[in-house]
Amino acid sequence: MNAVPKSQIKKEALVRATIHLVNNNGFHATPMSRIAKMANVSPATIYLYFENKQDLVNKVYIKVKTAFTDHAFKDYNENMSVADGFENIWKNIAQFKLNEVEEAMFLSQCDNTPMIDEESRQEGLKHLQPLLDLWERGKKEGSIKPLSPYLLYAYSIYPIAFLMNSQKRGAIELSPEQIEEAYQAAWDSIKL
Repeated sequence: MNAVPKSQIKKEALVRATIHLVNNNGFHATPMSRIAKMANVSPATIYLYFENKQDLVNKVYIKVKTAFTDHAFKDYNENMSVADGFENIWKNIAQFKLNEVEEAMFLSQCDNTPMIDEESRQEGLKHLQPLLDLWERGKKEGSIKPLSPYLLYAYSIYPIAFLMNSQKRGAIELSPEQIEEAYQAAWDSIKL
């Protein structure tokens, strides 16, 4: 059995600490020294892996966005019908956001604040290309409303974040039936 290299363990600890501290304190109230302390590494160790705090947060964002989209497009096939493809993607996204709450909250923070640089934001958008392509195909076939991708996302995907936050606060505990109802409402909001 291969042991995980110490450097990988340290880097992963820095990623976890960054996600946790940014989620709980925000980007500006999360100094590098605090990230290092929580990761149980010396502050100088951070600079072996990352140029500065902006580089650290950008790279963590891309890492989490990659994990998110890998999950979102699991079992998705571009030959699926638009309806089946959207259901597959939507339910995978819901599963990720409801089960990987820390990572999902970090992505929400990154998507809703200017803490990520534009280059990293564009890189993150590329990860969603299969969903954008599916919507484009749906518009051409007449099964999806002819709306911008931003509106399609706002009405069909973004509400999952509200449900995630409500569940995290303890306001609701989503049952499989409620997730199915949420999916149906999302699909109804964008289908023709």
